Amino acid sequence: MRALVTGATGYVGGRLVPELLAAGHEVRCLARTPAKLDGVPWRDDVEVVRGDVTDPASLAGAMDGLDAAYVLVHSMGGGEGDFAERDRAAAAAMRDAAAAAGLRQLVYLGGLGRDEDPDLSPHLRSRHEVGRVLAAGPVAVTELRAAVVIGSGSASFEMLRHLVDVLPVMVTPRWVRTRCQPVAVADVLAHLVAVLGDDRALGRVLEVGGPDVLTYEEMMGVYAEERGLRRRVVVPVPLLSPRLSSLWIGLVTPLPRGLARPLVDSLVNEVVVRDRPAAALYPGLAATPFREAVRLAIRQVEAHEVATTWAGAEVGGRSPADPMPTDPSWAGAAVLADDQDVDCPAPPEQLFRTVRGIGGSRGWYAADFLWGIRGFLDQVVGGSGRRRGRRDPDDLRVGETLDFWRVEALEEGRLLRLRAEMRLPGAAWLEWRVDPDGEGGSRLHQRARFHPRGLWGLAYWYAMLPFHALIFRRMAQRLCDAAGLTAR
Repeated sequence: MRALVTGATGYVGGRLVPELLAAGHEVRCLARTPAKLDGVPWRDDVEVVRGDVTDPASLAGAMDGLDAAYVLVHSMGGGEGDFAERDRAAAAAMRDAAAAAGLRQLVYLGGLGRDEDPDLSPHLRSRHEVGRVLAAGPVAVTELRAAVVIGSGSASFEMLRHLVDVLPVMVTPRWVRTRCQPVAVADVLAHLVAVLGDDRALGRVLEVGGPDVLTYEEMMGVYAEERGLRRRVVVPVPLLSPRLSSLWIGLVTPLPRGLARPLVDSLVNEVVVRDRPAAALYPGLAATPFREAVRLAIRQVEAHEVATTWAGAEVGGRSPADPMPTDPSWAGAAVLADDQDVDCPAPPEQLFRTVRGIGGSRGWYAADFLWGIRGFLDQVVGGSGRRRGRRDPDDLRVGETLDFWRVEALEEGRLLRLRAEMRLPGAAWLEWRVDPDGEGGSRLHQRARFHPRGLWGLAYWYAMLPFHALIFRRMAQRLCDAAGLTAR
């Protein structure tokens, strides 16, 4: 089959593409920012086109000449506004474009939950509605429904592991005793591949789950055992609403409140496989026990073998009208910058490797305790903080998150530019450029750039100047020092 994968820069899509290739399918990927796929190992084996699932013109070009398309993009965690309306519009655009292109099949990954449940969460209700919108067109839809997806880097697993790792005693809402049916990400991928081109799956809703039905409290207990932690004390209380739950999850875990809220809302509902099990159609596919899925995810995180993460997908994107670090100073906004230039005896390639490894467990090379405080304050006001870390201590790709930054530009051996995603009264970037200098040496140019938003933005920058003086020069020098030590 020739298939389009939307959401190829996301958690499931980024893992699905190599599985489709291994099964012998031809793959085309749709991405708003194709550069985000430049660093993936399967890039040369696929076709990548620029486009958006809400843009009929780009969808028409992306689907031309194909047999099927995967719908793996949704607005969960996309910030303020009506996420259900955004997803509804995107589903309608996908449905109509698939019909115009003459596709045979649409494959959609949604969420478990009973349609007739009057208390179904807004997130799950929206996921089900997307399936209905897609199915209203002439192209046959295969809708897979899954609950909590367990795998290294998944949002559900990251929420679970950070809660258990950080909190030995938890005062929790009552939803920790609601039943759910977690499923290993490998099993989800196997089903997504199996249904492609299978006439038996056309026009059907198939429910996917692992072999274990557990409460969230039981899931936390299994994780603690697999991590070798002491048994966690869980005290459910009736007073914690989903909104309050998402606030404290935003403080304790790397998940922002906008993503934690729909996850918590979904856990309020019982999500188990009922009358449409995919296992009846595909009995030969693996059903990984929850404990084994957790064990594998822990092992991959510890070995830095995380292929994709929940944070890799940038929902909503940045407005084209937003400032860019390449804008001239006369582009209509104030431009404030801190520039540092340092000569380094290490060769350029070694210096750039050191720069590329910044953040995460290695820290920021200067006043790391201040970066920690800034991250905590960011979490308090609803930002991501530093808990997202980085996917791999050495490897980096465009579009990935790095603590409370996102990689905006990466030119191997020469340039790394990060865009700030902490809560700020303006837009900020941190950039390093490495140039050869002399015989075997190099020169590091570091620039922190800020486009303030109004008076509050100006006040913020000037209030931070004493900390900038403490941090930025020292950071540039220590990056060079670390590169020189490694090169010896």
